[in-house]
Amino acid sequence: MKDHEFIEMKIPAKADYVGVVRLSISGIASRLGFAYDAIEDLKVAVSEAITNAVEHAYNKNGEGEVTIGFGLYQDRLETVVADHGDHFDLNELKGGVGPYKGSESVEELQENGFGLFLIDALMDKLEITNDDGAIVLMTKFLNETEVGVDDDQIPTTR
Repeated sequence: MKDHEFIEMKIPAKADYVGVVRLSISGIASRLGFAYDAIEDLKVAVSEAITNAVEHAYNKNGEGEVTIGFGLYQDRLETVVADHGDHFDLNELKGGVGPYKGSESVEELQENGFGLFLIDALMDKLEITNDDGAIVLMTKFLNETEVGVDDDQIPTTR
């Protein structure tokens, strides 16, 4: 493989197509040499990102499209999920969802924003931009020692 390769897919903004992307990322990650657990984490994170785009960007009407890009590198897989739907205020979202406390029941957790925190927990790096729609860039390193100390935060750009 050269320095990197890039694969791009466009799917209708419908939950029906999440499985297609899950199969694709599974094959790509396997080809790069990711372990089973890391592949499962990638599948869940990408599913969450696409589901967020379908539910929040296009209000479940399924009339838009979601673009998924895979950057294949020697040491990592970068996955981009992009839509051109409605904006969301990430700072407001982050402010409304906090860390889980053992005293709270699962039913009391706020639903909005939980997917982003799940993605952040499963991936080594997460970046979000929401200038023209939302762009979620997720990075999973092949060797977990590549992760920096400060790379576990959700940065925001506008």
